[in-house]
Amino acid sequence: MLRACMAETSISELMDIAGRTNRTKFRNAIPKPLMQAGLIEMTIPDRPRSGNQKYRVTERGRALLAGRDTP
Repeated sequence: MLRACMAETSISELMDIAGRTNRTKFRNAIPKPLMQAGLIEMTIPDRPRSGNQKYRVTERGRALLAGRDTP
């Protein structure tokens, strides 16, 4: 999922990649824990329900993908 978020990615695109159909269950199972861990972030944090909302990898997430220690 982190690799998919290297480019800004919408929730529906992430759901397609994961093969999931229930948006609420998917959001609670995948993006929410990754955001809590500081690995991904919303592109529009002030409007979490925006139809234009996308997710992207944080600096900490990039470090994890590169195999470096997190900052």
